[in-house]
Amino acid sequence: ADATTFLRGDQTYAAAGGTNTPSFYAYLGTADQTISINSWTKIAVNNEVVDTDSNYDTSAYRFTPTVAGTYYIYGGFITLQNNIWASEIAIYKNGSSYAVARDNVYANTRAEGTCTISGHVVFNGSSDYVELYGGINMSSGTPKFAGSNGTFNWGNNTYFGGYKLIT
Repeated sequence: ADATTFLRGDQTYAAAGGTNTPSFYAYLGTADQTISINSWTKIAVNNEVVDTDSNYDTSAYRFTPTVAGTYYIYGGFITLQNNIWASEIAIYKNGSSYAVARDNVYANTRAEGTCTISGHVVFNGSSDYVELYGGINMSSGTPKFAGSNGTFNWGNNTYFGGYKLIT
């Protein structure tokens, strides 16, 4: 036995490790993305940091892995407006809502919002894809997803990523 193997419960050795690929990580570019009040909008995460297998499309903002399996998918955004009463985010699979998260603010006076989501998604390795959608519910104003040099200059404020789980 060495550092690449482990002793199983049946007293046999098995190989350890593996790779979590395909994987990707992208973020919304320099400008904020302006959206409509109280509606779901695809988030334009258009700058890749990592895309191990060229499975992320920066024009369609979607991940279509070419290896079947279970993936950990995550995303998030920051917004800065007055009168926010809820921020919503969703992972869409094949054009339909798959998982949704919501940050409620009942006072209707919040000046910022942060919303994140993550989950496991099973892909067929050919045609299945995921996209990130978000919504900002507010009484008035111009809702925006924060870009990397927009409202905040804190880095990757709005992001989308994922990787294949080792099974």
